[in-house]
Amino acid sequence: MSEKITAQLGDKQIIIETGKLAKQADGAVTVQLGETIVLVAAVAATKAKPGQEFFPLTVDYREKAAAAGRFPGGYFKREGRPTEKEILTCRLTDRPIRPLFPKGWYNEVQVQTVVLSADGENDPDILSIIGASAALSVSDIPWDGPLGAVRIGRVNGKFIANPTHAEMAESDLDLIYVGNQNEIVMFEGAAEEISEEDFKAALKFGQESCQPLIKAQKELVARGGKKKREITLNIVPEEILKEAKALAGDRVVAALLTPGKLARESAVSAIFQEVGKKLVEKFTAEKVTEFVLKDAAYYIQKEAVRSLILNDGKRLDGRGFDTVRAISSEAGILPRAHGSALFARGETQAVTLVTLGTNEDAQEFDSYTGGSNEKKFILHYNFPNFSVGETGRISGPGRREIGHGALAERSIAPMIPLETFPYAIRITSEIMESNGSTSMASVCGGTLALLDAGVPMIRPVGGISVGICTEHDDKDKISRYQLLTDIIGWEDAFCDMDCKIAGTDKGITGFQLDLKLRGISHELMAETLEKARTARLFVLAEMAKTLSEPRKEMSKYAPRIVTVKINPEKIGALIGPGGKNIKRLVEESGCEINIEDDGTVNIYSVSEEGMKIAREAIEGMTAEAEIGKIYRGKVVTIKEFGAFVEFLPGKDGLVHISELANFRVKQTEDIVKVGDEIWVKCLGVDEKGRVKLSRRAAMAERDQEMGGKQEGDGKPEAGGQREPAARH
Repeated sequence: MSEKITAQLGDKQIIIETGKLAKQADGAVTVQLGETIVLVAAVAATKAKPGQEFFPLTVDYREKAAAAGRFPGGYFKREGRPTEKEILTCRLTDRPIRPLFPKGWYNEVQVQTVVLSADGENDPDILSIIGASAALSVSDIPWDGPLGAVRIGRVNGKFIANPTHAEMAESDLDLIYVGNQNEIVMFEGAAEEISEEDFKAALKFGQESCQPLIKAQKELVARGGKKKREITLNIVPEEILKEAKALAGDRVVAALLTPGKLARESAVSAIFQEVGKKLVEKFTAEKVTEFVLKDAAYYIQKEAVRSLILNDGKRLDGRGFDTVRAISSEAGILPRAHGSALFARGETQAVTLVTLGTNEDAQEFDSYTGGSNEKKFILHYNFPNFSVGETGRISGPGRREIGHGALAERSIAPMIPLETFPYAIRITSEIMESNGSTSMASVCGGTLALLDAGVPMIRPVGGISVGICTEHDDKDKISRYQLLTDIIGWEDAFCDMDCKIAGTDKGITGFQLDLKLRGISHELMAETLEKARTARLFVLAEMAKTLSEPRKEMSKYAPRIVTVKINPEKIGALIGPGGKNIKRLVEESGCEINIEDDGTVNIYSVSEEGMKIAREAIEGMTAEAEIGKIYRGKVVTIKEFGAFVEFLPGKDGLVHISELANFRVKQTEDIVKVGDEIWVKCLGVDEKGRVKLSRRAAMAERDQEMGGKQEGDGKPEAGGQREPAARH
């Protein structure tokens, strides 16, 4: 039997239904907003796989062309591998639900979202998060929900819950917010330099907007939810853990405080190799499996790291809690890239390269669910194994690479004037060394590379990550905590938060919150934002020592661009029949020429000579005849009543036989022949655009200007008159 519930958010309704579709799944719901509908189904294995050492959660999100009433693009007419949008939505759905599963429960769980209907106005990504929460809540899978999720926009200073694509086009904020009944669970998005105070207000609005959704899910569970299953947790036996702690002793703390990431890892590894051998000797290899030893080592390290921070006031690398690691940077490090930079913060290092292209280089993609289907600015992030001193599978970008690249991209994008800067831009961030927050290093390095390329950024963008180490009371409430500015890898692994904030000295442009906790209060987040603001200003000041504004000169290898504005009615004449004119011009000049519908013509070239040829030709081909102006033209057609002269590229006018000379002409051929070049004056343009020209008037005016000095075009004239030299 199906159950349906409605949550009201302002003037929008979200409808959640269960028990109708996918009834063999452990939990399944449909979620609807407008005419956009998603199905989300959750299934958990009945037991863990033998030797399973981690929690295998897989979240999958897929958009179907049929949902929008379309065929897929491409030859096969079937959806293939997930798009970047689908991968980012998988991550968006995964991050808030993952911390709410029981620790030590290793049964495989799959959460799958399928877009069944897409109205092109309401994005299904938020519905995927809501659906995952609802499907897990009504299922028998152990999970500590429900959660609410909402997208927040801001138009004319007013916050909007779940704005449409049309509303988002006017918004200066794109905040995806996930919360429980009282606290923040996850957020991410971008903004146009929103202040910290306004950002806190947006988070509060998001928290309030989540409450109707949480209430609706609880009611749905009460009506049609299943009883949660009994589970077995995989934990290290107490006696083995106690012995491991005794064997490791105080040596773990000393090893953790070893300077340098690789040296620290080596010192800790040596201790636990020794501990493992002694544990096997005492408890046998059957009891001290690789999993038991690995879990015990993790628990002991985690306890030691947290004790150092909360009890001893120490960080692993010896810094103060608010101190940013040493920063160094260079710009213009690679000769052929259009812009390049090296940015290092501690043991995190990124090399960034900028490539400038034409509008033809912009990324185009199918967009079944609405919104833009083109990107002029792209940031690609690459994380090779050597950056952490490891070997591993070498393949294309994974979900992590795509997610980190998207975060850096949306952080920088608000500061690039894409509407007026006529280039497509690609940044590639190659991570050379990693020990914490390479995505924020990509933001900093990417900004420096853009400035090196001469991109007119509105303001430079920098980014930083802030973590937290917490202690909880017996009611699972935070009783003690310490915020950590610029976290390193092991602080991320053994502590509770990775909050990345990017922006300028004026405000926030990009943000992402990852929590291992079930939630964090708004008061704690306010402290975090202030720590991030202070650190960001420091990072920006360090970057400015290398490069603070765009270079005046672009790389000699970057395409130059000239923009010419023409009458949109002249676009057809410029292109010519079957593209004849524009193809010929591209061939002759060696330029790339892009024509917009509004009459904007962008000419791209690395050759000044080619640029000049193309520009002069375009201006000539699209110029309007000016009454009273004298032109040098070419005779293209001879008629009994006169000659047609091409006086502008692709444009001709009639020189009536009476206007060929200052005497009576019997036959047109007596004065001009096809191919002759003559001077003509524009006498007028009729209502149909036909141009009247006069050779006689042009000669008389030029003769007067030359003061009787005659230097004509060799055509017969009364009294032996000849045309004067060319007038420009």
